[in-house]
Amino acid sequence: MKESLKSLLDLLDLEQIENDIFRGRSPEDRQQRVFGGQVAGQALVAAGRTVPVNRPVHSLHAYFIRPGDPLVPLVYTVDRVRDGRSFTTRRVVAIQHGKAIFTLSASFQIAEDGPHHQAPMPDAPAPETLPTALERLTPLFGEAGARAFTEQRPFDVRHATPLTWEAAKDPSLATPETRVWLKVDGELPDDPLLHVCLMTYASDMTLLDTVLLNHGLAWGDKRTMGASLDHAMWFHRPFRADDWLLYSQDTPFAGGARGLARGQVFTHGGELVVSVMQEGLIRVAD
Repeated sequence: MKESLKSLLDLLDLEQIENDIFRGRSPEDRQQRVFGGQVAGQALVAAGRTVPVNRPVHSLHAYFIRPGDPLVPLVYTVDRVRDGRSFTTRRVVAIQHGKAIFTLSASFQIAEDGPHHQAPMPDAPAPETLPTALERLTPLFGEAGARAFTEQRPFDVRHATPLTWEAAKDPSLATPETRVWLKVDGELPDDPLLHVCLMTYASDMTLLDTVLLNHGLAWGDKRTMGASLDHAMWFHRPFRADDWLLYSQDTPFAGGARGLARGQVFTHGGELVVSVMQEGLIRVAD
């Protein structure tokens, strides 16, 4: 198992310090604000630990309120909003320095039957045929820079569409769609909550990039700054985060210094397992 994945699993293993109160931390090498996917994943862990295992999460809605400080612990308080016959609702607040930095509402449901349909899986080359992130980034940042970036990532991420940095150099590559194959870089235990929490973490890695890609912008281009504002996910079926998943993303709108992106996650076999929406702050210097 890759060392970065071991570190992520450790971050998601929250410490319970009181009934419905949990404590998490950030990576020791994190110098700037806390990564949004980390906070969302940890908050879902906190919520899930207060719910029976036969009620998997089916949706979450979250708001990023303040930047997280990576140098101090994060305290997660869980409010048991409702325990019904079919559904369970939880609200989680992440606190630092005595203030809320993040809120999450999550709904859990027992297994039930009902009508079924799904959107078709979009076309994409098989992940095994695509270059690795290291191979893709080396021409852009050199081998040392690319290796430093990829070694920090606990996911194997392979792009079937242009990278934002490629489109920033060549505007003809700009596109409103992103298709990415991803999976954790190692084998995982059979804990359904762990798999959805890891996908929650991963869902924030490339989603807003789709907005930037549409305009030939990139994080780190010395022009663009931004942050996640809110995030919503719907979990349709069980899946494994250590199997290849196609994350198909597009951007229906940007304006008012905000950009909206949406995503669909498919298994290698074509099953739609997760839907995602996110709005982010995006400011571009003149």
